[in-house]
Amino acid sequence: MSHLHQIEASPKPSAFDPHHPPSKELLSDCVHCGFCLPACPTYVLWGEEMDSPRGRIYMMAKATQGEAGLDQTFRTHIDNCLGCMACMTACPSGVQYNKLIEDTRSQIERHIPRSTDDSLFRKLLFATFPHPARLRLMAYPMLAYQRLGLQKLVRATGLLKLLPKRLQAMEALLPRVPDSLFRSHITLANKARTNDRPRVGLLTGCVQQVFFQHVNEATARVLEAEGCQVVVPENQQCCGALMVHTGVEDEALRMAKQTIAQFEAANVDYIAINAAGCGSTMKEYGFLLRDDPQWAERAAAFSAKCRDISELLSVLEPRSPRHPLPLRVAYQDACHLRHAQGIYAEPRTLLKTIPGLDLREVPEANLCCGSAGIYNLVQPEPAAELGDRKVDNLLSTEAEALISANPGCLLQLQAGLRRRGHAEIPTFHMVELLDASIRNLSAEELLHRRS
Repeated sequence: MSHLHQIEASPKPSAFDPHHPPSKELLSDCVHCGFCLPACPTYVLWGEEMDSPRGRIYMMAKATQGEAGLDQTFRTHIDNCLGCMACMTACPSGVQYNKLIEDTRSQIERHIPRSTDDSLFRKLLFATFPHPARLRLMAYPMLAYQRLGLQKLVRATGLLKLLPKRLQAMEALLPRVPDSLFRSHITLANKARTNDRPRVGLLTGCVQQVFFQHVNEATARVLEAEGCQVVVPENQQCCGALMVHTGVEDEALRMAKQTIAQFEAANVDYIAINAAGCGSTMKEYGFLLRDDPQWAERAAAFSAKCRDISELLSVLEPRSPRHPLPLRVAYQDACHLRHAQGIYAEPRTLLKTIPGLDLREVPEANLCCGSAGIYNLVQPEPAAELGDRKVDNLLSTEAEALISANPGCLLQLQAGLRRRGHAEIPTFHMVELLDASIRNLSAEELLHRRS
């Protein structure tokens, strides 16, 4: 019998505290078959058992049994996990690895101290990324850095190599500050919805609303073109996804409650989400707030309304004609869409409704690009290796543009394209192509807007 099925009989006290330790029942679902191994990015890179989902579950079980402590080695192997959830797609036993890893990471943040440098760097990220107003303030000097040619100069001189690797990674991932930075509000047509079309609330996100507002605008236009009434609650903040994925539980709970309250007040039928990492977290609010008597029911009702934009559009019979968009594209599955939410066919089906679009499939499509929330900032070396591997696979399709459904993936692909000497290849969110087709933009116009 596997050690996982002996957890209940263990006489030793667990190394985890009693607040949401990884579930013994969920741990016992793992039968050690090994199907997760070739799906796991870190196992593919290193071939190390403890850096596979099976190995990490083994360590969680040993800690639960009191046969291992929560030490730096344990934390390192858990930190190495991208949280891409590819193991969940590969697992024949239905192991809910997402719940196990997130509960374990919260335990780590409470019990295993980090080095001063690591702790400060993470605090810097959490003090900026989840806060749109702060990001917008940071974007203005970034705009000058890019438009005045300073970025090209700094990169050409090699000065960046003098910086710590994490800061080098941060600079490499800087998005091009878009013109939409100056459009903090989304202009809506305010059309009345038709009787059979829903009232849809649009999540604007944190990074998304500052650096990818053009994606939010395209999302709103497509929904309105399909007869939906679109509502954009004002002053939206982070949904808490970054905190959930890194174990910062208290802040994640606060942000979840704030998001729930905002969309409750908007009185919508569905919440449309165009960032895969946000969507996977918001669909789990019911689980996240399961112990809170004031919020558990509200969270479950909220999660039931959450839909990825491709998921929502795929159940609406198209009403707006699609005009030809002759373009060869490769679609990159965002892990938190493909694996965490199980959404694979919907974006492909929608893209195939565009006349003239040549959609190419990518080798190793299930392997993470290395973005994974803040992973490419806190673990820059394996993230870059995965990013280069992903870009090589994408380039093999001879695509003229790369498509994804998550801002982190788009930034990671852009950085990988620059490293491979292909910075001229543009990246787009899936909904931008639908928007261009509905508006009858030519391929040249679409590509020019991204140049």
